[in-house]
Amino acid sequence: MPDFPIVDTHVHLANPGRIDYPGLAAAGPLNRPFSIADFDEARGGVEVEAFVFMEVNATDDHIADEAAWVSELAANDTRLRGIVAGAPLDRGSAARDTLEQLAHYPLVKGVRKLIQGNDVGYCIEPAFIEGVKLLPAFGYSFDACIHHPQLENTIKLVRQCPEVRFILDHIGKPAIKDQGFEPWKAQMKQLASFENVVCKISGVATEADHDNWSREDLKPYIEHVIECFGFDRVIYGGDWFVLSLASTYPRWIETLDWAIEGCSEADKRKLYCENGKAFYRLG
Repeated sequence: MPDFPIVDTHVHLANPGRIDYPGLAAAGPLNRPFSIADFDEARGGVEVEAFVFMEVNATDDHIADEAAWVSELAANDTRLRGIVAGAPLDRGSAARDTLEQLAHYPLVKGVRKLIQGNDVGYCIEPAFIEGVKLLPAFGYSFDACIHHPQLENTIKLVRQCPEVRFILDHIGKPAIKDQGFEPWKAQMKQLASFENVVCKISGVATEADHDNWSREDLKPYIEHVIECFGFDRVIYGGDWFVLSLASTYPRWIETLDWAIEGCSEADKRKLYCENGKAFYRLG
């Protein structure tokens, strides 16, 4: 367990009474409100210095309201220092209206439009690329949330958007449950060759067998990501509340800490704290 306060760059919160989340309606135990108090209970003894809210795929007309709600929460909790908001980037230039609305909320540091759940070619459609290219003008990064079959086209997206800062969520969601490695391993190495891309070590347990995973199942994937990106370009994420489907918060961080056992104190601080602050400009 880290012996210093960490920065969690991937915390979901939900307010179904105010915001429409189509994806949560069919998500069983996740279809309920999730508060900062719930997060604090879940993290147990893990000390969190700061965290970033990650959008929960609200409907397009509720994106700005989600940013407003989270900004209200942050006014009462100084640990909440950043927002990754939703944005309809698949609308191309028409996404500018939403980005301009988000610009009214200073805590918005980046945006996400889910790629997972769509066709493998979704992220290289001309409109999507056009939408992503809008982000530098607003100072926003892009969180790429994909399944591993979409990694090849994610590389094509990155190649066409050299001015955009990308962060790959959940290490690209490899086939951990089946212990599948290729072509994910080779494609991750290729993705890491782009200097405008960093990788979020998050969501790993949820790609394994939820009821029967072991830390040994996860370790080779974590090690490969660090081998590809190095400790200067990896960032910790808890992925709570989705994490609760497969693990407790302390178990996930204990597993990650075990997987990087032997790394230097400086590298550990980069992963758990410094890189997240720098990428999301948390101050």
